[in-house]
Amino acid sequence: MTGSPGPSPQVVLGPGSPGPPAQVVLGLDVGTTSTKAVAFGLGTPWRHVAAREYPLLEPRPGWQVQDPEDILAAVSATLADCAAAAGTSEVVALSVSTAMHGLIGLDAAMRPLTPLVTWADGRARDEARELQESGRAPALHRTSGTPVHSMTPLTKLMWFARHEPDLCAAVRWWVGLKDYVLQRLTGTLVTELSSASGTGLLDLATRSWDPALARLAGVRLDQLPEVLPTTAVLALAGRVAERTGLPAGLPVVVGAGDGPLGNLGTGAMSRGVAGLSLGTSGAVRVVVPRPPADPDGSLFCYALTDSAWVVGGAVSNGGIVIRWAGSALAPDLADGPGEPSVDEQLLELAAAVPAGSDGLVMLPYLLSERGPLWDPDLPGAYLGLRRTHRRGHLVRAAVEGVCLQLSVIVDRLDRIEPVTSVRVTGGAFRSPLWREVLAATLDRPVLALGDAEGTALGAAALGLYALGLSPRLEDAPAALGAPAAPAVLGAPAALGGTAALGGTAAPEAGLVRPDPALVPVYARSRMAVPRLVGALEAVADLFGGAPEPVAEGVR
Repeated sequence: MTGSPGPSPQVVLGPGSPGPPAQVVLGLDVGTTSTKAVAFGLGTPWRHVAAREYPLLEPRPGWQVQDPEDILAAVSATLADCAAAAGTSEVVALSVSTAMHGLIGLDAAMRPLTPLVTWADGRARDEARELQESGRAPALHRTSGTPVHSMTPLTKLMWFARHEPDLCAAVRWWVGLKDYVLQRLTGTLVTELSSASGTGLLDLATRSWDPALARLAGVRLDQLPEVLPTTAVLALAGRVAERTGLPAGLPVVVGAGDGPLGNLGTGAMSRGVAGLSLGTSGAVRVVVPRPPADPDGSLFCYALTDSAWVVGGAVSNGGIVIRWAGSALAPDLADGPGEPSVDEQLLELAAAVPAGSDGLVMLPYLLSERGPLWDPDLPGAYLGLRRTHRRGHLVRAAVEGVCLQLSVIVDRLDRIEPVTSVRVTGGAFRSPLWREVLAATLDRPVLALGDAEGTALGAAALGLYALGLSPRLEDAPAALGAPAAPAVLGAPAALGGTAALGGTAAPEAGLVRPDPALVPVYARSRMAVPRLVGALEAVADLFGGAPEPVAEGVR
């Protein structure tokens, strides 16, 4: 049932304390390759993080799916871990975030008839291409806020209607990952505005499913879950409470998508401040009060709440590029007890290579790429390869290639809201190399936050706001012990500011300013990328265009 399951708990926020808190809020972050649950102490810096990984499977070339039961097992395990860590503390609420754009078909008994078809699945590229070539894509984008691409449930549903009619006839409900997780946690099948806004099926103006888009997808409106506000509250089912150790009837805030909540968790809610996340994939977003009247054709627009929307772009190829490098370029490297991980060893090799990788450029389109090109057929490539290049060059060029793609998205965001600083989260940014390259490529100060800052914190903060325990959404993270961010002064030179002041802030601050020696190196690369992509498209046409699958090594 929707609505609050009982009176809102009363919380008194006090001074920070490292000891066990009196009350905690749980933020659940169900991602592409792992689930993370974080227990945040209210009014204290105390927190506990639990995580479980699961595989991204490729049963056929270009398909990227997951077993929903693997994900549910990870959800249950991480929640149980946090419940045990909370001990006698009162658990105030659980608030949920999931990866966006997934699709699952359920029967009338809520049993999956399909795996989770993830955002990375490229099977619907023909359907997306047909919409683009027919000229319908811009109008669909304006209505839904979602660019036409094989990632979207809209095109996935078109694929199922075309290729799996018998399966479609057996499906009672078409749902996303968030909807499925909520149903298993609470027994109620619903979705929420944020996740719905990433399906390609929602009318942003009415905040409801669009009948014409549903017909295009080949589904009935009654096959889609009810759309609730992101602040709606359900109740934790008794069977889940028994399995996890959480109290039955615990308020479960339906929450939002992982990208929008990343902005809230990193504090990227003000004008000029962008939030950037980098995991398997990556994204850059800014918050606006309403969907833009004339959206940039390369950017998405998704809801955080009804009055806070994120505009941005996502790249399919983020940290996965380094994982690919580990399996393809460094099979001799291995993790060992007390030893650096394979990723760390690769990045150490890359750090010894000069900026610009001695003329080597990587266009990192290993998975079907999303922003800023939204071209699922464009393959990746190394350009400028010479016999003097070594493994470190290949890895550094991969890091630089990902950062260059993210910089193009920031350039597009500048047209809507000039970006003066960027707050970043994700495991990649534990690496000084990633931070240094990104700051120089963007030519903006970069503030790297801890692993718990980001989506999980954003989810917990939205939960606090939903229960009326934080009067303002943007203040909620501080109530959960989020560290105060240092002031980031200066703007990129193009905005008349002084971003390129050089040097790096104290490591404990996490603030990195662009190195003035590196900025012009990456500026030249940014100028060359459009020409390189144009040349690559011509070459790709000669070989059929479709990128090779790279699921091996993804975890």
